[in-house]
Amino acid sequence: MSSADFGKFADSVTGRRSDGALSADVPAYQRVTVLGGGADARLLAALCLSEGADVTLFSAYGAELDQIRQAGGITIRGEGPVGTYQVDQAAVPSVKTTAELDRAVKGAELIFLTGPVHKQRTYAMVLADHLADGQTLVLAPGRSLGAVETAWLLRVGGVRADVTLIEVQGLPYWTNAQGSVLHLTRCGPAPAAALPSGRAGAVAGLKRFFPNLVETESIVQSGFADGSGLVEVPALLIGGPACPDGQTDIPDGAKRLAERETFRSLIGPRHEQVIAAMAAERRAVASRFGVRGLPDDDAWLDVNAGEAVGPASRPIPDEGHAVALVRCAVVGSLVPLVSAARLAGISVPVTEAMVTLAGAALGGDLASAGRRLDAIGVTADTIDDARRIIDAIAKGER
Repeated sequence: MSSADFGKFADSVTGRRSDGALSADVPAYQRVTVLGGGADARLLAALCLSEGADVTLFSAYGAELDQIRQAGGITIRGEGPVGTYQVDQAAVPSVKTTAELDRAVKGAELIFLTGPVHKQRTYAMVLADHLADGQTLVLAPGRSLGAVETAWLLRVGGVRADVTLIEVQGLPYWTNAQGSVLHLTRCGPAPAAALPSGRAGAVAGLKRFFPNLVETESIVQSGFADGSGLVEVPALLIGGPACPDGQTDIPDGAKRLAERETFRSLIGPRHEQVIAAMAAERRAVASRFGVRGLPDDDAWLDVNAGEAVGPASRPIPDEGHAVALVRCAVVGSLVPLVSAARLAGISVPVTEAMVTLAGAALGGDLASAGRRLDAIGVTADTIDDARRIIDAIAKGER
């Protein structure tokens, strides 16, 4: 995605020019904690350390911590700050690892909740007793309604601290993890917003670590700008001769170039038809919530599928990661849209069909497990009621 395309996308999701002034109250975020030990967590830990932050990485899984500690560092190749970032070295700046959640978050100014939706939910449920006033929690990626769900779970858990939640629709880089080495390619723009909505400075401070971050007016705006589910689910779940991929034909006996085996190559013309139908449904529901000017189909494809080749291409996940991605996209992106559509009185048959197909293919009642408005405290009969309840959750009044 070119700089001009980046600006166009930013304008569409913010409703203002992307070069607008940032809030003057921008935190430095010197003490950072990353919850999780997967590739995304290691990426964020390395990025924050590269910017001079004091970084702690928490994982409850011994295998994850063993892998990181035995490697002695997190190595980045490709795009981004290339190099090896040390782990648990007292003599040099390094990522500190721990399996103790309370000590990991104590004193942290910025806390990343990484991993799929079910892990983010778990973190939210156990963090309530350990948070302090002024801390900022970031869901990356947050998908749709991530900040609202986290706020609700924290309230249910009895949180008393005044914290800020930020929902970011993506990461700075795609990762292809090979052992302790992360091969990176650039991601497109990542819409983000804070809860409560008046804390734009907290979002602006993240640009130190997220150069692709695009600040939006509210989590409603950033949530509807989440096109992850409408791209990832069709691309990873539909295929075969009746729905061929986007690869060009090659002569018999020829071999495709490895650099052209990218996520974008999974998407053929019939995938694009499904994506366009789901995108139209998303825009229709968004308009009833007062959100207009969402990205066009090509922009959503660029952001969520990456480019066909080159430093902004997205790698194809292996089967295990693909299954996890589909589950997460359904639970965190498609089900919230279906829930909002029902409240708005709008039919979204293609999105609902994809939810049903994913559940049948992968097992489990994904529709019931998803982020439904009524399951995260937004029990409303009208859209105006839903907005008021979301504001109340954000302020700790519900």
